[in-house]
Amino acid sequence: MSRFDESYTVWLQAHIEAETNPRRRERLEKGLGHSTVEFLRTIWFPRVGHFDDLYPEWEVRDFGGGYRYIDLAYMPGGAKGAIEIQGYGPHARDLDVRRFKDLCRRHCLMALDGWTFLPIAYPSIVEEPGQCQQLVLAFIGHFIASDASSSLDWLEAETVRLARRMLRPIRPLELADHLRVSDRHARRVLQRLVAMHLLEPAGGGERVRAYRLRS
Repeated sequence: MSRFDESYTVWLQAHIEAETNPRRRERLEKGLGHSTVEFLRTIWFPRVGHFDDLYPEWEVRDFGGGYRYIDLAYMPGGAKGAIEIQGYGPHARDLDVRRFKDLCRRHCLMALDGWTFLPIAYPSIVEEPGQCQQLVLAFIGHFIASDASSSLDWLEAETVRLARRMLRPIRPLELADHLRVSDRHARRVLQRLVAMHLLEPAGGGERVRAYRLRS
């Protein structure tokens, strides 16, 4: 069993066991859709490395008194992020006007309720995984930036998130690989965060070799 399969199974089972809402529990027990699993396998897990703060098949009430379900809700610290995987097959191509209007209305009402949406087209998962991973990092950085500092750009925010998750100091080369930027660019990001008093050098003498969160 791969690291993804093991982590995914534990994560999904934990949500099933903790769920007291019979509607959501039933949906979880049926398993997630193929497109959602492929997004997690190909895009989310390789870049993020865990499923913390991610909730599958999250139930929300609509303004008509019914229930809607978000493919993946990302809710760090009470934030509201919604990831929805948009398929492109007969179902999407044949979307009639009534259902199209309902979809747009749903997104509008949820946006007014404070949700930030990240729609991902399934063909992009297959054909452009690198671009999708960058979107995910920017999406996560949006929430981390709100928590840490409104002045952070998404590279800085993702660096702070990575430093929070790691149990040891972060090295410029591994940050460069994580962000998919050059070593020099990664060092500039780290140095800016040191100047903001969010990170501090973790030894290394004249040439700093690692950084950690400032205590």
